[in-house]
Amino acid sequence: MIPAFNERGKIGETVATVPEFVDDIIVVDDASLDDTAERAERAALRRERPASVEVLRHQANRGVGGAITTGYRRALAIGADVAAVMAGDGQMDPRDLPGLLDPIARGDADYVKGNRFLHPEIWTAMPASRIVGNLVLSAATRVTSGYHHVFDSQCGYTAIHRDALAEIALAELFPRYGYPNDLLSRLRVAEMRVQDVPVRPIYGAAWSSGISVGTALHPIPWVLLRSWSTRVAAQVRRRVKQRVARRAANPPRA
Repeated sequence: MIPAFNERGKIGETVATVPEFVDDIIVVDDASLDDTAERAERAALRRERPASVEVLRHQANRGVGGAITTGYRRALAIGADVAAVMAGDGQMDPRDLPGLLDPIARGDADYVKGNRFLHPEIWTAMPASRIVGNLVLSAATRVTSGYHHVFDSQCGYTAIHRDALAEIALAELFPRYGYPNDLLSRLRVAEMRVQDVPVRPIYGAAWSSGISVGTALHPIPWVLLRSWSTRVAAQVRRRVKQRVARRAANPPRA
């Protein structure tokens, strides 16, 4: 699945380079102001199986999380066993996709995410400002999500099993920047197994980010706080239910 917003320069190459072993490619154009959708459709015609590419269009911009949610819903509807996310900006190497899928195929994980900090090129490829921002947000997300072994929380190169998707209230996912942090907390509540795998960091000379200082200061901290409080509350409710169930199964003797 490929979420895209104003990616006319990269979307064609992204669609064209998705590995042929992928059964269905879902491009979600998040109300782009350019011809992203048209270029995705033209790129689909150059693939060996053009019919496997579907382009969905939002009439109004919903944010990256909203676009991914649309893709997840469509993946469930068509019966996909695993839904992988590869952004339309060309910053995700298609050669890393098998590494994301393997832990799920082996039955070792329910959700696999890329971790650019596990790749040796991270310190030379990623801009210093992004390294600092990712270190801070990853450390915070470890606390709020409860997954203390995961890192690079903002990396959107992921794969998820349909059973894990079925446990997530997709309508409640935060729709914009901060969505991956929210998703991790919800996966923790659902007791899903999460793994990190190395992926190559890609930043071209013309790289620019949609994440500004304002985005980092708001709303991501509030998303983290909401995710943490929701996770803790859900886990407390689960423990209370388990305690009540144990007492009901083993009532005290008179």
